[in-house]
Amino acid sequence: MMLLRGPWPRRPRLPPTPRPAGRVHPPPRTPTPQVLCVKLCGNLKYSQSHLYSTVVPPDEITINYRHGLPLITLTLPSRKERCQFVVKPMLSTVGSFLRDLQNEDKGVKTAAILTTDGREIPATTLMEILLMNDFKLVINKITYDVQCPKKEKLSMEHATDMENVKSLVHRLFTALHLEEFQKKREHHLLEKIDHLRGQLQPLEQIKAGIEARSEAKTSGLLWAGLALLSVQGGALAWLTWWVYSWDIMEPVTYFITFANSMVFFAYFIVTRQDYTYSAVKSRQFLHFFHKKSKQQHFDVVQYNKLKEDLAKSNIKLNFQDHKRK
Repeated sequence: MMLLRGPWPRRPRLPPTPRPAGRVHPPPRTPTPQVLCVKLCGNLKYSQSHLYSTVVPPDEITINYRHGLPLITLTLPSRKERCQFVVKPMLSTVGSFLRDLQNEDKGVKTAAILTTDGREIPATTLMEILLMNDFKLVINKITYDVQCPKKEKLSMEHATDMENVKSLVHRLFTALHLEEFQKKREHHLLEKIDHLRGQLQPLEQIKAGIEARSEAKTSGLLWAGLALLSVQGGALAWLTWWVYSWDIMEPVTYFITFANSMVFFAYFIVTRQDYTYSAVKSRQFLHFFHKKSKQQHFDVVQYNKLKEDLAKSNIKLNFQDHKRK
């Protein structure tokens, strides 16, 4: 507003009007002060905003608290619009906030949060810890300084009361939703068991066929061993009583027995197991089983893993049933 300097302009005075005699004339009036109208120069909106406005700059990031929750306001880089993000300090993390920012504006290619001295803050940091101090927000290689409003520190008694309230709310939530949670978990276990059984069914059929063939071969090998021992005993008896005498065959039987002992000892050295008929049968059965599995492309490792998962799921399901009772 411009004020003009100098003396006020005066009106030219007129001569007094003649009045009839005998009347009392009122005292002359004081001249009315004049109001000077001044024209504003320049842009009126600019002058008002420059003198009286409190609008936040469009590229500044602000943090305010509304209903006890932090409200982060920033300008989206691609749309050039101000957007507000409500943060839950106890649940949200730095990583979740950056993901929400990128989901809101696809033009955000890179985003990171740094400390005031330039160190990057991990994505697992809670927003409650982040908002305790000032930080820097980097969006598409552009750094913004963010100032966090200072909150009043709670007293020790108030903080203890808040922790007790949180603990009580957590216990109430657990008690009210425990049955619902158990039902959901039981339903999930039943679905998992059905899925595992569906995967095991074709493998069980292939395994049954391989086991039948391996059992037949193992039994045939045992019968072949019995036949070989019978032939050996018959040959020794024929040579002792019909061909030679006992004096000649006695050393032969001794060396045959010693050779069998050497065979049994060699079996222990190779397998680290005692030579028993049940151990020999099991070992031979597994040998035939794995050989047939490779021929039919039966994955033994996958089958064992599925069986273990099924057993664990059944144990968990039984435990859930026991807890409900």
